[in-house]
Amino acid sequence: MKTQPASPRTSQPPRETQTFATDVKFVKGVGERIATALRERGVQTVEDLLYHLPFRYEDRLHPRHLRELKPGEMASVIGEVRGAALLRTKKMPIFEVTVGQGLDTVKCLWFRGTYLQGKFKAGQMVALYGKVEASSSRAGAFKMIQPQFEFLPDASATGEDAEFAGLEVGRIVPVYESLGGTTAWGAKLGSKWLRRVLWDLLAEVKDAPETLPLALRERLKLPGRMGALREVHFPSEGTRLEDLTYARTPALRRLVFEELFYLELGLELKRRRMREREGIAFQTGTDVREALKQILPFHPTAAQKRVLGEIVADMQHPQPMRRLLQGDVGSGKTIVALEAAIVAMENGYQAALMAPTEILATQHYLSARKVLQKATKEDGNRRYRITLLTGSLEPAEKKAARGKIYRGETDLVIGTHALLEEKVDFDRLGLIVVDEQHRFGVQQRFRLMKKSGAAEPDVLVMTATPIPRTLALTMYGDLDVSILDELPPGRTPIVTRRVEEQRSAEVWDFVRKQIQAGRQAYVVYPLIEGTNDDQPELDFAHDPPPEEEAAPKKGSRKKSSDLFKAKLKSATQMYEELSAGPLRGLHLGLLHGRLDAAEKEIVMARFQRGEIDVLLSTTVIEVGVDVPNATVMVIEHAERFGLAQMHQLRGRVGRGSAKSYCILLTGVMVSQEADQRLDAMVRSQNGFELAEIDLEQRGPGEFFGTRQSGLPEFRVASLLRDREILELAKREAASFAVNAEATEEEKETVRTQLKQHWQRHYGLVEA
Repeated sequence: MKTQPASPRTSQPPRETQTFATDVKFVKGVGERIATALRERGVQTVEDLLYHLPFRYEDRLHPRHLRELKPGEMASVIGEVRGAALLRTKKMPIFEVTVGQGLDTVKCLWFRGTYLQGKFKAGQMVALYGKVEASSSRAGAFKMIQPQFEFLPDASATGEDAEFAGLEVGRIVPVYESLGGTTAWGAKLGSKWLRRVLWDLLAEVKDAPETLPLALRERLKLPGRMGALREVHFPSEGTRLEDLTYARTPALRRLVFEELFYLELGLELKRRRMREREGIAFQTGTDVREALKQILPFHPTAAQKRVLGEIVADMQHPQPMRRLLQGDVGSGKTIVALEAAIVAMENGYQAALMAPTEILATQHYLSARKVLQKATKEDGNRRYRITLLTGSLEPAEKKAARGKIYRGETDLVIGTHALLEEKVDFDRLGLIVVDEQHRFGVQQRFRLMKKSGAAEPDVLVMTATPIPRTLALTMYGDLDVSILDELPPGRTPIVTRRVEEQRSAEVWDFVRKQIQAGRQAYVVYPLIEGTNDDQPELDFAHDPPPEEEAAPKKGSRKKSSDLFKAKLKSATQMYEELSAGPLRGLHLGLLHGRLDAAEKEIVMARFQRGEIDVLLSTTVIEVGVDVPNATVMVIEHAERFGLAQMHQLRGRVGRGSAKSYCILLTGVMVSQEADQRLDAMVRSQNGFELAEIDLEQRGPGEFFGTRQSGLPEFRVASLLRDREILELAKREAASFAVNAEATEEEKETVRTQLKQHWQRHYGLVEA
């Protein structure tokens, strides 16, 4: 089985030297037609192709023997095709292949595998990679479901197949994400094609233009760029598979550091440029201090005092403030934001608070009125004028609100995306507060900033979703960070319990007892109405063809969702069932995203006044809703919710002095990952700890439930794997920005690299 690793061909005359800037169509084996497909995947130049790195490696130097396999593990196996057949079952066709090593065999199954007919022939050598499961039909035997596969050249291969045989076996082999499209003869642009193209290309391309200064590379013991690329694509003999998997080789560490260094350097320079812009130097004299004292509803925590001090110090500087305020659920971010608004308003400027939903904007508006009404002028009139601007207002109301904002007849404007409309102009905007920033794109923050006058307003970005440090360093690396890590006095820990659906009657009895004691409750569902009865019992519809080596998204984890789709309850369905059943006689309310803003406001107002005992809702109440009398949060199908979402929902209770409870009702099928999430919820109430677990499970791209537009796209780095290198890159970038240990030529190279690659590869904008 073992063959000698391939080496560059020397029998042919050398082709014209390729450079990193060469158009990909001129690469041997590509051409115009394939280049068109590659450009659709962002591969335009030789450099782009070289940076299409393996997403994993297979050990084909020491492949696993079938006798060594263990159920549950991911394994690479090389064997001979012994037989193949298409099995037609009642539910779907299943393609079955038997692969053997001597007397031992393993069954490979592909659901809906009709497309594989004719591809497997007896006697072919094939490399398999997939999850090993115990066979249900024969003791001691194994099967692999939906494994990725690749046919290997046999001993009788001639021509190019023989020439490149050393790239396929007898070494650690790189596996790539498919680039889509096919060659002229119908082969996929997958791993086998990429290995051959890259092997030739690496022999032809001249040394890569070095992007890191020599002194920096020598101090950190990083190899050169070209050598690193060769090693990553075709690891040298003796390289350990484990080191490649976890990016511990010098070559991978160098490429990861390079990418993160330029990201952090760009963010550092953005921060420095911001400090050079003309901002507003707010004064904080006696009037401001007295105004702040008037509105405080309680003695602030030490964390609130510290954070307000950081914000006010920023606001006093003539440069624009750009600060991220992180705080766990119930830590008092809103009161801190209102205090910052008072500083701006007492200086004669307007403040704007933008929230992602009308419910949250309305909640902020009501809270602001309640808090700020304590602040009065000497004549007894209210000190601050507050305006609400949302998309659902009547045209006449919108026009009136916009007029007040433009004429300076309002001091604090609270709204949704409606604040971004072109017709909205401010008289003298001094402070912008963006709540739940991850629900807005960075471009939206930028548009609101541009509604100020000549001087740029200060910007305070808030989030109640604690952000792991690795994400904060990339998404908000150009912002200063303040953290509220202390709860106000009187907030008691929330008792959290997991309960299986079979015991739901006990849960409803408990809810009824809480209502009888004068309390209120929330019940949250994943759906508004209907169920997923129309879903097939087994769902493999989105599985990629196995020969296309589909890679997981950068930095994300492939979800191990259950094959069986459980029926989900919905808010509207359960409103009817609970009203007529377990909660009969209680006052129930229903809240979801399809209600218009006026209906939502009516429902929430009734709940706040105590006219509704139990509010059935979807996740529209995830943030911002504040009802101190609510002591119970029931989350149905809790296994379907992310950690951050469950933690936010739990934060809707425990806002008063009474003991509060969060009950996680689970369905029949709970995956291993969901089980870990639920256990973490029971174990911890620390949002930052839960955020780290959530990041590990779901990856950066899905951390907030939707793809975050402000998150960079990395070619090499992984925020889950490369945390230590990210911290190192941040320190080195900050040092380089102050005192670069580099020649003038190297500094110019760094500037050019940053300018050319910042927007394209990191997807960040000036906002």
